[in-house]
Amino acid sequence: MEFDAKKATQATIQWIRDWFRTNGPDCNAIIGISGGKDSSITAALLVEALGKDRVIGVLMPNTSQSDIDMAQLLVDHLGIRHYTVNIGSCYDALMEEIRNSIGEVSRDSEINLPPRLRMSTLYAVGQSMNGRVANTCNLSEDWVGYSTRYGDAAGDFSPISSFTTAEIRAMGRELGVPEVLIEKVPSDGLSGKTDEDKLGFTYEVLDRYIRTGEIDDPKTKERIDTLHERNLFKLRYMDSFVYEG
Repeated sequence: MEFDAKKATQATIQWIRDWFRTNGPDCNAIIGISGGKDSSITAALLVEALGKDRVIGVLMPNTSQSDIDMAQLLVDHLGIRHYTVNIGSCYDALMEEIRNSIGEVSRDSEINLPPRLRMSTLYAVGQSMNGRVANTCNLSEDWVGYSTRYGDAAGDFSPISSFTTAEIRAMGRELGVPEVLIEKVPSDGLSGKTDEDKLGFTYEVLDRYIRTGEIDDPKTKERIDTLHERNLFKLRYMDSFVYEG
């Protein structure tokens, strides 16, 4: 079935309004602005749903950020209130404390700590400014676990988690988001690699497989299936023991 970007956009906007009506009728939406398509398009949806006066963007470079101009472009385009909180000194100090305590720190720990610090920052801003924190993960990323647990995978509500990368781009055009942000090459901004470099396949291939079950390369299918199964725990509530006495 062909994707109807206009219908999907309007349905998402209405869902956001309904969610806030139930979970915070007077609250602001707090969103981390990275300069990538997901946060840009989510922010645009929030503005359409709530009005720009109720959307607060937070830019969070880790000392420096090569594409911070893209994040600034987005907040200027939407005209939303925004703040810059540099997590660099916090990250450096915490990493030093961890190294002093345990010794060597893994590369994955170094990569995943900034998203967790950013989410802590968003919640601090939210609790200080009567806010609810937006999650900006999409279906394609969630499918293969391309997010940091308790980092960018967290949030109070998730507007775009039903949509693939291609679908989100189409919604961005429907919303009038600048094309440079829609087509920006996805990157975590941490490892120095693009998303597709790290995953080993393109989002185009992944999106097609998710929506149709069709894929040309058996090895790529195996990798996607393995990543999906391995990372399903990220989409569940925390597993917990239920003692029944």
